[in-house]
Amino acid sequence: MAIKHVELVPPLVEAGKISELVQSGRAVAASLSPSDNSLAVYIVPLDVSTSKTSTTKQDEAVYLATYDDVPSSERRLFIADTLVIFSMFKSMLHDAKLRDPSWLQTRQALEIIRKLSVDYVNFIKECWIHASQPLSRPEPLQLSSEHYQSLYAMFSLFVVLFVPEPGYEDAPVGEELMEWLNIHFIEPSSEEGDQLSSLDRPWKDENFWPYLTRSTLRGLSKASLFFLDSLLQHPSEDLQDLIKMLIPVVESHPRLSQFTTERDFAYASRKWKDRVKALRVEMDRVPEESRLDDYYNWWDSLSDVLGILEGRGEVIQRVCEELGADWKEVCAAWGIFVDARLRRQDLSDVVADVLDSMPPDPTSLEDMLLSCLFSGHTEQALKHASSFDLWLSAHLADIMEPLGLLDAELDSEPLGVSRRDECVLAYADYLHSDPSLWRITIAYLYSCGKVGEEQGDQVLMRVPLQVGDSGHSPDRLAEIVKEISATCWEYGRESVRRAVCKIASTTLVHSQDYGLAISYSISAEDWTGLGRIIDAVLNEYIQNGPAVFASHASKIAPSLDEIHSNSRTEEIFAHRLMFTVRYSQIHKMRLEKDYSNAASDLVVLLRDEIAPRSWWPVLLCDSVEFLQYNPKLLFSFSDAIELLKKLEEIFIRSSQGSGNDYLTVLIRTLQGGGEKEALERLKTVRLAIARYFARCTVGHG
Repeated sequence: MAIKHVELVPPLVEAGKISELVQSGRAVAASLSPSDNSLAVYIVPLDVSTSKTSTTKQDEAVYLATYDDVPSSERRLFIADTLVIFSMFKSMLHDAKLRDPSWLQTRQALEIIRKLSVDYVNFIKECWIHASQPLSRPEPLQLSSEHYQSLYAMFSLFVVLFVPEPGYEDAPVGEELMEWLNIHFIEPSSEEGDQLSSLDRPWKDENFWPYLTRSTLRGLSKASLFFLDSLLQHPSEDLQDLIKMLIPVVESHPRLSQFTTERDFAYASRKWKDRVKALRVEMDRVPEESRLDDYYNWWDSLSDVLGILEGRGEVIQRVCEELGADWKEVCAAWGIFVDARLRRQDLSDVVADVLDSMPPDPTSLEDMLLSCLFSGHTEQALKHASSFDLWLSAHLADIMEPLGLLDAELDSEPLGVSRRDECVLAYADYLHSDPSLWRITIAYLYSCGKVGEEQGDQVLMRVPLQVGDSGHSPDRLAEIVKEISATCWEYGRESVRRAVCKIASTTLVHSQDYGLAISYSISAEDWTGLGRIIDAVLNEYIQNGPAVFASHASKIAPSLDEIHSNSRTEEIFAHRLMFTVRYSQIHKMRLEKDYSNAASDLVVLLRDEIAPRSWWPVLLCDSVEFLQYNPKLLFSFSDAIELLKKLEEIFIRSSQGSGNDYLTVLIRTLQGGGEKEALERLKTVRLAIARYFARCTVGHG
């Protein structure tokens, strides 16, 4: 791929001051953005290890630049709409892989390829027409109408030369080339014709003979016949006589489309050429002194017209040069008048001879590309197309490859990227300048083998998933993840889908949307991530108290069913999630004054060891409220025994040096102090249990 350059205006460092920058121990550096094609350019010390950290804040210029113009206005619409055709073409090629390898050469396949190629041409034409309209637009055109006009001409020629109608590959190509030339490079202009037709004696005008000659050269028989008919009023009787003979010759010029077989066309062409030769004989009989009128040498001008009809190559080339025409006109006229049976495979020989004396304009990418297509140099044509518009090179290469127009030996090394993939990857890189075009970008990337798949994966994993301050809600994030997941399913990128779900989960944790975060972790089968979310929810209890904790935990409750239905769930994380949800429900019941059920569930969490050991002290401290509840006894005697057993285990294990296994969470809730303070707090639980037993005894008595 071509090396890209970025010009900074004004420059970060003046060209003449580079050496000064180096001598000062600094250099210019750049950092690429992972989400698009932008980069930050700035000055850094050459040797970071020896640079001294300054306490004085210095303002350094940082340039934010991009390699490409981000698609906007009509360009975005053009890109999005042509993707539809590209996708259809890709689908056809995918189906072709399931068929016999030779299927792409069948009439059915070639008809599909031609149809889609013509669809491209028609859409470019519509875009050009739209861009040409003097409309009031919400934003200016990014690319001019002339740009789309050139695209139209180039893609049209490619279709004419390389994607003919099936069955017509070996048919004469002259008429199609002339039709292409007349559509895209209109000469002579209709304004000239209107002006001449308004004159009583048009032959007196200096533009008359050039107009007539070019109309003849272009095969515009109606215009030619109109002005030939006007010459019947010319004062020269010799000219009138010749015109009377010439008009029926022009009228009867054989066209391939008029015949059912090429053989009949060839026969008619030979007979017609005989009539042209007979007219030349009559012209030569005109005396020298009768070949002039009061204005011009009509004989010479008419001789040029006849020379064109005769198919004299040197006359056609000279006339084109005099008229200001170029090589394209000579080549098109060659297939009409010099060799009416000129075939596509023979065109390059004619073009080579013409270009020797009439080379293409080296300053025009369009002219250079057209000359390559005429010459059959498809590889070189792609190079010019890449310089003109990466869209053009990508879509031309996409069609060229299945048609066998690209040299497989020219695959890029060492990655083994085909020429087609190289062009498509370059176009996808251009699309990546706008992250919002990720759907289109990956459609092109995933059509480019392993290299494209790797790049496409990176694009998907970097699709912005903003929430909160950026103006995007969790609902919007969910929509984006849903789109990405559908895309991953379409392209078989399950690992990418899981990675994106992990990213989404992490993003949502930061915005405290724990319910959706857990759902994405489960979908990604990211059990470690699930554990971190559970810890974050439990941390809400420690940092903000039971009410906030219960509110957050209620949103992750639906995930219990989801995680139980997933057979690949790691048991330890399912267990922790269950504890978090059930513990939050205890606090919800407590806040709703449903003390009996809250106390009952608390004991279950301890007795069945659903609660992790590090949370036992916290639950025991919670039990004090229930133990001291005066209206009635909330725990059975056996439940109170269970509380005491857990409490004693904590004291015993702590005395044996294992306090960290039990006391870490309680210590954090105390917001100061350590193991000693935590154990002191638990002594209040022991006292509450002792008093509870006393109440039980009294009540029993």
